[in-house]
Amino acid sequence: MKSLGCVAATAWLLAWATPAFCEPVKLWETTGLKTPESALPDPTGTFAYVSNIDGNPTEKDGNGFIAKVALKDGKIIEPKWAKGRNAPKGLALANGHLYVSDIDQLVEIDTANGTIIARYDAPGAKFLNDVAADSEGRVYVSDSSTSTIWRLADGKLEKWLHSEALKFPNGLHVAGDKLIIAAWGKPGTSAASSAPANLVEVSIPDKTVRDLGDGTPVGNLDGVEPLDANSYLVTDWVAGALYRIDASGHAQQLLDLNQGSADIGWVPAKRLLLIPMMKDDKLVAYHVE
Repeated sequence: MKSLGCVAATAWLLAWATPAFCEPVKLWETTGLKTPESALPDPTGTFAYVSNIDGNPTEKDGNGFIAKVALKDGKIIEPKWAKGRNAPKGLALANGHLYVSDIDQLVEIDTANGTIIARYDAPGAKFLNDVAADSEGRVYVSDSSTSTIWRLADGKLEKWLHSEALKFPNGLHVAGDKLIIAAWGKPGTSAASSAPANLVEVSIPDKTVRDLGDGTPVGNLDGVEPLDANSYLVTDWVAGALYRIDASGHAQQLLDLNQGSADIGWVPAKRLLLIPMMKDDKLVAYHVE
């Protein structure tokens, strides 16, 4: 499916038709990264943390690292700001620290100097993936291989929710008292024939799980960030695509990308979208209307 582009609408269309969305405009791309998986803008708005697996995403090889990339032009500020990780993936800021998933551990890093403060083991986890934090400072981590969500609270990492209804969760975003999940579908596959999934919503207070919208499968979903009050920007890693998915579950493709479009970063005030391209070893920035 090709992206729709931005088409001028007549007054009649504006009044009666479903609004079209412009194709995001590419601003810059940064090469020289090593299997980048996740991009997380810093609250200062000057740079993004970028996790680099640098190898096999399930191998404990010590090659992984976190880079700092300037948001203005994509220049790599610090190529290995934090290093010695295995296969770092999802990133989240909470409690003044950076939290990074690393296969079967959640790692807490000092944002002042990139040193490790703590490591939290997740016994039985196979593929810890995305990370998100709520307003109380609790940190959630998806295990895409076991359809499980882990949670770090009061200094202890515990298995918080295991359910097939999570559809093997990948991307995470906390929206108030709900956890929005970009589901991958059946794990262990990265071919075009992979079973597609959709956005899933979990009530944090009572752990109720339901499909966001009608549950129509979209793809093997990875990153998820809120575009506005009624929709999300979501990547499909296998197909190589960026979608806008609204509250009803309807998906509109905005970009046709290469395979490996991973965990996105989003700066709402600048309408700046960061897409790590894992298989291309680069980070690409877009302006989203």
